Amino acid sequence: MAVGTETTTVTVHRGDEILKPRTDNRDYRRILLKNSLEVLLISDPETDKCAASMNVSVGSFSDPDGLEGLAHFLEHMLFYASEKYPEEDSYSKYITEHGGSTNAYTASEYTNYHFDINTDSFDEALDRFAQFFIKPLMSADATMREIKAVDSENQKNLLSDPWRMHQLKKHLSRDDHPYHKFNTGNMDTLHVRPEAKGIDTRSELIKFYDEHYSANIMHLVVYGKENLDKTQGLVEELFQEIRNTNKDIPRFPGQPCTPDHLQVLVKAVPIRQGHKLTIYWPITPSIHHYEEAPTKYIGRLLGHEGEGSLFYALKILGWATGLYAGEADWTMEYSFFNVTVDLTDAGHEHMEDIMGLLFRHIKHLQHFGVSQWIFDELSAIREAEFHYQAKIHPIFYATRISPKMTIYPRKHWLVGSSLPTKFNPASVEKVLNELSPTNIRIFWESNKFEGQTDKVEPWYNTAYSLEKITKLTIQEWVQSAPDVNLLLPTPNVFIPTDFSLKDFKDKDIFPVLLRKTSFSRLWYKPDTMFFKPKAYVKMDFNCPLAVTSPDAVVLSNFFVWLLVDYLNEYAYYASIAGLHYGISLSDNGFELYLVGFNHKLRILLEAVIQKIAKFQVKPDRFSVIKETVTKAYQNHKFRQPYHQAMSYCSMVLQNHSWPWTEELDALTYLEAEDLAKFVPMLLSRTFVECYIAGNVEKSEAESMVKHVEDVLFNEPKPICRPLFPSQFLTNRVTELKTGMKYFYHQQGTNPTDENSALVHYIQVHQDEFSMNIKLQMFKLIAKQATFHQLRTVEQLGYITSLSQRNDSGVYGVQYIIQSSVKGPGHIDLRVESLLKDLESKLYNISDEEFKRNVTALIDMKLEKHKNLSEESGFYWGEIQDGTLKFNRIDAEVAALKELKKEELIDFFNEYIKVDAPKKKSLSVCVYGNQHSKEMASDKDKVVSPSVEIEDIVGFRNSLPLYRSLRGCNQLKL
Repeated sequence: MAVGTETTTVTVHRGDEILKPRTDNRDYRRILLKNSLEVLLISDPETDKCAASMNVSVGSFSDPDGLEGLAHFLEHMLFYASEKYPEEDSYSKYITEHGGSTNAYTASEYTNYHFDINTDSFDEALDRFAQFFIKPLMSADATMREIKAVDSENQKNLLSDPWRMHQLKKHLSRDDHPYHKFNTGNMDTLHVRPEAKGIDTRSELIKFYDEHYSANIMHLVVYGKENLDKTQGLVEELFQEIRNTNKDIPRFPGQPCTPDHLQVLVKAVPIRQGHKLTIYWPITPSIHHYEEAPTKYIGRLLGHEGEGSLFYALKILGWATGLYAGEADWTMEYSFFNVTVDLTDAGHEHMEDIMGLLFRHIKHLQHFGVSQWIFDELSAIREAEFHYQAKIHPIFYATRISPKMTIYPRKHWLVGSSLPTKFNPASVEKVLNELSPTNIRIFWESNKFEGQTDKVEPWYNTAYSLEKITKLTIQEWVQSAPDVNLLLPTPNVFIPTDFSLKDFKDKDIFPVLLRKTSFSRLWYKPDTMFFKPKAYVKMDFNCPLAVTSPDAVVLSNFFVWLLVDYLNEYAYYASIAGLHYGISLSDNGFELYLVGFNHKLRILLEAVIQKIAKFQVKPDRFSVIKETVTKAYQNHKFRQPYHQAMSYCSMVLQNHSWPWTEELDALTYLEAEDLAKFVPMLLSRTFVECYIAGNVEKSEAESMVKHVEDVLFNEPKPICRPLFPSQFLTNRVTELKTGMKYFYHQQGTNPTDENSALVHYIQVHQDEFSMNIKLQMFKLIAKQATFHQLRTVEQLGYITSLSQRNDSGVYGVQYIIQSSVKGPGHIDLRVESLLKDLESKLYNISDEEFKRNVTALIDMKLEKHKNLSEESGFYWGEIQDGTLKFNRIDAEVAALKELKKEELIDFFNEYIKVDAPKKKSLSVCVYGNQHSKEMASDKDKVVSPSVEIEDIVGFRNSLPLYRSLRGCNQLKL
């Protein structure tokens, strides 16, 4: 029987105990169950999804010695089955079939479990969820399978530099502190070593659960549609039987680093090309002064990117391409402040100078003192962001809050430490003083250290060397560093002060074509749903020259990178004030987006357009960007194998795409003068597709686009001229032949990667409502069966998914599996076998189950967009694809309501099943080093009517293309 106090409740209304955003109309209530489980209830009558997140205050720090990864393994095992719901994986099946998702993660001091689901299925889902914390089964049958899953998860991380460097940092710490541990776990730690010692891992797992999982150290967030009273009754009924053994939250006092671990320089060899310098200082955790925000204040100054900043100086010197500063890796007991610098080749040679400038800047900040106006700016920005934050999906919201309930007082459960309100120079000065030469750990990553190291980190095999660094050495670096003028930021002109909402007379529910000229087209959508003082602007510059060859793609890439580079010092102020922008390559040119507070958005837009109009190539910046872009291309070969397979699949299907190897080859020979000649030609013929939405009047939207036209098209010597009708680029997709199966086999580009990957793609049709919903229904029914069979039962790999694919309005489904245990040829056969199993599943599906799936899919489709960016992304997709079906959701729901079971079966028989007469499939096989010998025999097994693709571009050019859904005809009113 549960023990503890009687149920107590605290109801929270606007302005009462829990601080919530001014624009938040949800209701909150804190309750304490009889078993001492603390719960936050959230009532949102407008929600389409319900969610829950359980945070258990036990994580990998509590792993027993010799069983590294046990907490993570428990996270995997807990969701298998419970005494009340004993069917294996029935929880995941129920969640998936009712439009939901579920996941979990293990941190150092807590483990978080969460799910979401359609609202009408929430009660049963919540009951299933609760049972894992009451009477989980953690069956013996599943033990080895899930150990393999943990091992597969670890395998995918072994060649990831962030994982490797994080573990190296942990390795070089006190070996008697849990920070030192390897926390993911693998086959060795969870099976091989325990078995050799006569330890039964499952017994230890159950013991760990019994010893640590107690209601009084759990915190639950329940996000529901019903009123608080009804949700409270449900929670009390379902969760009060979680046992309370009155455990204390595990605490791990002491610092992970002794003086032996400080004043060190660690040189490490990364997987990827490049150089990185990260400086760590153990500091007093700022969580104890979170309203004073000492590390946010210091991070804002050390990480600033405007003129006069440390980064600006390093950039001008040609030594750095990025800099980050802030607190990381903290608990209540310890914390680290770090500064990370992405170095150029020249910067790598000037590491000592960079360290000298960093400490000179810290000394400058100490001398200048803590400024009230800088804190007030930080506070004003964070206050605006908090009070006008966009809604996010309930599962993410609940998962964000539940860990905070252990750390913060109830008042700040929603806000955490993101709202600085108390100016206290002493707390800032204390942390600044801790950023000293005697308290430092320097981690320096570079491929140039290959062969110069003498140590290896045991879990990821990272090669490194270690040497001591004295205070005197750093003082010498400071003295010899170049003389540059490091300044404090200037006041931020982009901080919004006008949060008023426009009074729209036209309540357009879909985008309207507001303006069209030979230069541009403007789609406009006022905010009639979210009521935030924010706007979304997307402008796609259709430049036919941009994608005509590998050289053109690389030069267009240079243009975009340099634009961002030139704008950085100015636009950085906007980005930290809640107004974000980006410039990137698109399928037919380049695109600009701006999103955030609308008050100062026009100012930033004009600055960006001016930079485009006045673009000049600066040779010194070109050389830095060329180096950066070159490394980015070179690092393509270190991508995860499944990313490589997806890239090959896209190249087969998408007409305007080139092999990255050709682009890398082209890059080698291109210089600044080539770009100077190219950009005027790139811009000479342009059409700008625009979408403007949010808290913006029609006249403002039109004025923005007219300004773009005036600057680029209407000058006496215009930079841009209209496209000829024949020049409009359209994204066309390869049409695979009916009844044909295509194969593409390729060796993985990283010879040290043991993982292989398969993308099994089935192309079905071009956009049409009745076909769309049949494909979506198939995916919904098959998704959980795919995951359960290939990931859970057969343990082929941690990365296993079935998803719908949309290439410019051409729809299909794709299976993605990455595996270290089986080669892609074997996996492809398993996908085919699974499709055969799905035949009987579909043929025997009951009317009730069919209707349940239809209802689930309708509920998923009718789920409202949560924020302006999400809504705008949906409508922009319609514009980009040329489909312009802004009413897509309603039309597909109407088609779903008419769908008959027999029609779905006919669709499957015709397009999907193994021997379907209209089936068109493509299997992309990427072979890791341990499966590379299988590639030749797999190729030999390709028989007619199958076709092996040898040359992707040649193959693509030999097939017809689907008709374009967009083009110049779309431009006519």
